[in-house]
Formats: sequence, structure tokens, C-alpha cells
Amino acid sequence: MSSFVERVIGAAKLDAHIYEEVEHDRTAMAQAMTVVVLSALAAGIGSLRGGFGGLVAVSVVALVGWFIWGWLTYLIGTKLLPEANTKADPGELLRTIGFSSAPGVLRIFGFVPFLGGVISFIASVWMLVAMVIAVRQALDYTSTNRALGVCAIGWLVYIAFAMLMAMAFGAGGA
Repeated sequence: MSSFVERVIGAAKLDAHIYEEVEHDRTAMAQAMTVVVLSALAAGIGSLRGGFGGLVAVSVVALVGWFIWGWLTYLIGTKLLPEANTKADPGELLRTIGFSSAPGVLRIFGFVPFLGGVISFIASVWMLVAMVIAVRQALDYTSTNRALGVCAIGWLVYIAFAMLMAMAFGAGGA
């Protein structure tokens, strides 16, 4: 079994085997949650907004969003768009999706003039690609396109939720 750091690096490297390992490790939920929080904190620090209260708000919004997105992905992937061999539980999705946030730690460089926005954008796209892999593995899909569809539907709902939470708590952009 890989260490936490090896899992984070493997997830960022888009290693499907790491996502499989995390999917089956029921003890990895705290690790997945830690990855989500680290990614959110990096985004908060990179944006240089809100001080300590802003960092806490960004972390809370990220955790709640991750939980909702995980459940949405579970429902969409197992009820709306399952394949014949699809079987999963919400915990498997939460663990794999949590680790798909690993590239988000690069958002800590968001404050760098000129490059910060580019780095944050690249990290965000990287996270979405990682999530597609995480969903494909957790739902036992043979089709990456199906995983992409599940992620796209869930992403639209997640973005709407994140925007509402950010407006409610004044925590711009988790």
C-alpha cells in the first residue's frame, strides 16, 4: 500500500492504479479529505483574499462541495449513466474524487504576477482530468467518455453550488 505522499503524487500524475488503491481503501477517507483541504487552502493562499477567516471559509466550502459533488457523481454514475459492470458506493467516489484534487495544491502560486492566473487555470483543468480518471476507476467504467459525461453533469451542479456558497460566505472561488 502506498503512503499518503505517494498517493498524492500518484493522483497528480493521473495514475489509475493509485485511484484503484484509494477506491478500495476504506481507511483513506481522512486522507482524501486532507487532499481537498490542502487544495482549497492553496487556492485561498494563492488568491491572497480574506485572511484567516477567508481560508477557513474556503476550506469549508471546498469540503461541503466535495461531499455534494461526490454524492452527485455517485447518483449520476450509478443511477443515470451506469455501465453493465458499474458498482460503487458513495465512499469510493468521495475517496477517489478527493484525491483528484491533488493538482490543486499548485494554486498556491495564484498570487504570482502574470503567471498566477495561468498556473491556477492549468491546475483547475488538471484537477478535472484527474477527476475523470477517478470517476472512471471508482465506477468501473470501460469508457472514459462516460466518465467525462458524469463529471460534466456533476461539475455544472457543483459550480452552481460553489458560486452560491461563495456569495453567501464571501469566500470568492474555492
